[in-house]
Amino acid sequence: MKETIAQLLKITDFPFCIKNTDNKEIYSEKSNGYWFKKEYDLNGNEIHFENSNGYWFKKEYDKNGNEIYFENSSGFWSKSQYNNNSNLIYYENSSEYWVKNEYDSNGKLVYFENSYKKSKTIIDKRPKIIELTLQEIADKLGMDVNILHIKV
Repeated sequence: MKETIAQLLKITDFPFCIKNTDNKEIYSEKSNGYWFKKEYDLNGNEIHFENSNGYWFKKEYDKNGNEIYFENSSGFWSKSQYNNNSNLIYYENSSEYWVKNEYDSNGKLVYFENSYKKSKTIIDKRPKIIELTLQEIADKLGMDVNILHIKV
């Protein structure tokens, strides 16, 4: 078995830890030989993790710091898309789950749809367009169509 960093450095005081210039832990080891290491991007987001048990994950982020990709050693992955206001607009993962969202100009959620294997949930608050003839409008208002005036 490969020697750990603490073993190579002959460290006896545990837990042993190495931090980066931002004071974030990039390596840690316990006296039983368990260790983990982490990597960060320039914005301080954790982009890689792995440990002595063989587990690992990696992440990617967009320019706003939103996680847009995740993958791990178990084969699970997820992808996300965000709008310019960092609102989630699409998500999918390796378990065949997905989410679609739409937002109005104020950032309010107006449409939500997801897929569960047993059910599907849809919330739709988008504005509806209704087309009516002048006769249909007059009928709904209880008026004669000849006295109905429409301003455009």
